[in-house]
Amino acid sequence: MKNDRRLWLKGLAGLPLAMALPARADALEAVREKGRLRIAVYNDFPPYSMAGGKGIDADIGRAIAERMGLAAEIVGFNADEDMNDDLRNMVWKGHYLGTQPADLMLHVPVDINLAKSNDKVRIFGAYHRETLALARNPSRINALSGSAAVALEIFTREKVGVETASLSDSFLLSVLNGRLRDNVVHFKTVADAAQGLKDGQVSAVLAPRAELEAALAGASQFPIERPQLAELKIEGWPLGMAVKVEEMALAEAVTQALSTLKGDGSLAAIFKRHGISFLPA
Repeated sequence: MKNDRRLWLKGLAGLPLAMALPARADALEAVREKGRLRIAVYNDFPPYSMAGGKGIDADIGRAIAERMGLAAEIVGFNADEDMNDDLRNMVWKGHYLGTQPADLMLHVPVDINLAKSNDKVRIFGAYHRETLALARNPSRINALSGSAAVALEIFTREKVGVETASLSDSFLLSVLNGRLRDNVVHFKTVADAAQGLKDGQVSAVLAPRAELEAALAGASQFPIERPQLAELKIEGWPLGMAVKVEEMALAEAVTQALSTLKGDGSLAAIFKRHGISFLPA
């Protein structure tokens, strides 16, 4: 997905700061009165969300709404220039083209820096931990481990695919003082990069694990592994949700519903149904 949900990943630092604001029941009461929860998910972002209200995030949204005794209204939207724009458009203000904010937005990084720069939203409810992973052609690339100087030396001879303007792209272009640049092949999407691996254009692909697993479903000849690289500082990041900052009562109700989904195994079952490894956040 564009910019790996943007290069905010470079600054991952932990959990968001708690907001010292009083709980308000306004949004929660309004949601209960209309009987439905309006949930924003990204368009064209497999396996998390796709056209027709399909995908992991859409299913999680429906499950949360059901636990709250509500119908789910899944609203797909296109990613803007950065995550700050997405939060403005879909949580606290609305889009200038007329799209109204949702009650709840999914696939929001639970990150203190993102929270600090977006004081009009409340980020909470981590439901999955995404990680970078490497899919490889085992006849050409062995499992990576150790220092980048040793593990990544293979990519001075073999080509590796990445999604353009992503965390993977940034890492491989800069590591080893740029020695890998000539063998980093750029693709529009992770799915395109995975197809390049299948077609032999590249010998490996570095990308978020869930996206790789979705793109390589049924292609078990390409193992997907978490690279053990000392220089790769960002090993994973939690995915969560956002509401308007003042809507604490709504956030608490959603948190309770999510807790139930975690406790009874429903959350893990959603990931399994989509063929994706679930990593509790």
